[in-house]
Amino acid sequence: MSKPAVPGLHRLTRTHKITAAGVVAAGAAALVFSTLPGADTDPAKPQAVAAENVKPVAFAAVDTAAKTQQATIAKQADRSAAKGKAEAAAKEREAKQAASRSAVRTAIPAAAKAVKTYPDTLDGWIRESLDVLAQKGIPGSYNGIYRNIIRESSGNPMAINLWDINAQNGIPSKGLLQVIDPTFRAYHVEGTSWNIYDPVANITAACKYAAARYGSMDNVNSAY
Repeated sequence: MSKPAVPGLHRLTRTHKITAAGVVAAGAAALVFSTLPGADTDPAKPQAVAAENVKPVAFAAVDTAAKTQQATIAKQADRSAAKGKAEAAAKEREAKQAASRSAVRTAIPAAAKAVKTYPDTLDGWIRESLDVLAQKGIPGSYNGIYRNIIRESSGNPMAINLWDINAQNGIPSKGLLQVIDPTFRAYHVEGTSWNIYDPVANITAACKYAAARYGSMDNVNSAY
């Protein structure tokens, strides 16, 4: 039987072995803590040193979480503000559109009222002619125009004289107030038809001619 490599080792009891293992473990722990920055060589202080080294890491994590939460709150506030601005802008557009529609609705009846209509009768032709004459500053009255129309054409806008001196000269008198073509063209009133048989155009041209020659159609009591 061979001898043990270490003299007396075979005589270690179980208690001796446990005690030796504890010493080895304690030495290893002391070696680990001694390698930490700022670690004290006193075996009684390794836990305190380790706690001090962990604290900054814990505070850093809390600070990062707080900053993340603040950033999230700021983003939510920005989104809320942007949404509020968008809603305000939409309401302003709606208000402007409503005001515009209201203005259009108001303007349409006013425009409709501004368009004056006249009956397609002798009375209507004379009244429309008087409005045109008033706009152009040409004198004349309802009675003066009516009286001369009845004498000249009996109120027939298509009347034509084919027997007087004008007809013999090839320029017959035409229309309500029996105007010849050269006179109609010379005294035509802007804004009226160039058709000599048009009632309003015929009346206004004749009144303009009578105003230039006699002062007014009211002063005409015979062929003119």
